Amino acid sequence: MRYSGEKRFSMWTSFSLIILAIFSVFIIYPLALVLYKSVVDPHSGSFTLDYLLKFFTKKFYWSTLVNSFQVTVCSTLLAALIGLPMAYVMRSVKIRGSSWLDILIVISYLSPPFIGAYAWIQLLGRNGMVTNFINELFGITFDGIYGFAGIVLVFTLQSFPLVYMYVSGALKGMDNSLNEAAESLGCGRVERIMRIIVPLIMPTLLASSLLVFMRVFADFGTPMLIGEGFKTMPVLIYTQFMSEVGGDDGFAAALCVIIITLTILMFFAQRFLANRSTYSMTALKPMAAEQAAGLKNMLSHAFVYLVVGLAILPQAVVIYTSFLKSNGGQVFTGGFGLQSYEATLFAKDNEVIWNTYMLGVISISIIVVLGILISYLTVRKRNVLNSTLDTITMFPYIIPGSVLGISFLFAFNNPPILLSGTALIMIIAFTIRRLPYTVRSGTAVIGQISPSVEEAAISLGASEMKTFTKVTVPMMMPGVLAGAIMSWVTIISELSSSIILYTNSTQTLTISIYTEVIRGNYGNASAYSTVLTITSILSLLIFYRLTGKRDISM
Repeated sequence: MRYSGEKRFSMWTSFSLIILAIFSVFIIYPLALVLYKSVVDPHSGSFTLDYLLKFFTKKFYWSTLVNSFQVTVCSTLLAALIGLPMAYVMRSVKIRGSSWLDILIVISYLSPPFIGAYAWIQLLGRNGMVTNFINELFGITFDGIYGFAGIVLVFTLQSFPLVYMYVSGALKGMDNSLNEAAESLGCGRVERIMRIIVPLIMPTLLASSLLVFMRVFADFGTPMLIGEGFKTMPVLIYTQFMSEVGGDDGFAAALCVIIITLTILMFFAQRFLANRSTYSMTALKPMAAEQAAGLKNMLSHAFVYLVVGLAILPQAVVIYTSFLKSNGGQVFTGGFGLQSYEATLFAKDNEVIWNTYMLGVISISIIVVLGILISYLTVRKRNVLNSTLDTITMFPYIIPGSVLGISFLFAFNNPPILLSGTALIMIIAFTIRRLPYTVRSGTAVIGQISPSVEEAAISLGASEMKTFTKVTVPMMMPGVLAGAIMSWVTIISELSSSIILYTNSTQTLTISIYTEVIRGNYGNASAYSTVLTITSILSLLIFYRLTGKRDISM
């Protein structure tokens, strides 16, 4: 939208150029440096493909890529197979306590996957509560959930809420008269679902499945904790770069290039498929939940309660074990006590908690400002420059956090921009990595605001900037806050990039949880995790309070 009398080079063009310059320094330059290091010999400075050949010619390395695809594909399919029927049942059948179940589903998604991993270790690990019960009951030796099956279990239960939230939003906007018309023509329930509902929500299902795919493919903590011999690409990248016997920067860079190429190809493939099957409709008669009876009612409630119970179980286990008596946070001795909290929150200076909140608040403040500006520019000031800006904004989302962390160390470990080891590099990484949530949410909401509202304000004498700050921004805020809450919670639970960038002075809660789990201090890890879980829940409740919503629209 270009207002009458607006100059070709305006204040908005300046904003676009400034943001693009920032992204060039903190996204394009680090990634270009990764590409450079992957094909240049560090000694001779000549072009080489040795690092890439090393990966593809040795099974030990390329098998990790196969492992990653196996885990990711299985987890994504299972998440879709659970999330889709969950959304349909919750939208079509009246479920007791559905509003609370929605909140529990969101909470289960907001928790970092690796917390779910170590919670399941306490349940189904070699010495887990459920494992011991099964072994004593059946007289067998169950070896736990380690490896492929355990990783898929954790990822599936942690990822299906994303599919659920997206599909639930799509069903909310679907015109149910189409479903009723098909029913009047003799279509059965299953046939209506497969031939009408699924095709209509397919773009949303593909979009949510892509997000699940990217998240699972890029996750480092879960396979690191319970993978044991089953290595994935993020774990290989981390171990190659951080090896105690001297990491190989060139090979780590080549691994980063491979994973960047794959994620970008998958991203554009999903967008192509989604664009081919896009539908637009107005929900003149939205789908409404109806009271079911008999077997259908019992099965619907049983299915929903079972899935939600399994999804929220890791958080319940974490909170429960944090109050068990322990020997220095390592061995649970029976009964309840506060030893885990005494060994963590009260026995230490708690810098990790302060760091988490401080870095998070600064990052989310920058994200909200940039998110509003970028959303406005890409929707209201459409041009090649802002389209480029919009595309670059998505890069950090589809690129694994470990890759971003390594690229930052490559780029900012030496003058003239020396940032490694500082809090600033953590803030920049968090901001760049979690900005897309707020940008996508802000873009969606401003697309629903009629330009005539802004034009009316300008016609009454308000300047364009005043119209933007007094009219547009307030109308955007509900959508921006929806994205901001996702950005905030994922910032405070970020592990993949921070595990590479942190120092002792910038250690956060997630890093502390991870290190305690690695040491076997499950009590201490539970105490830290409980603080993180309570923070996520309070953040969600504050969001509901500020916006008046009872869900996070996706």
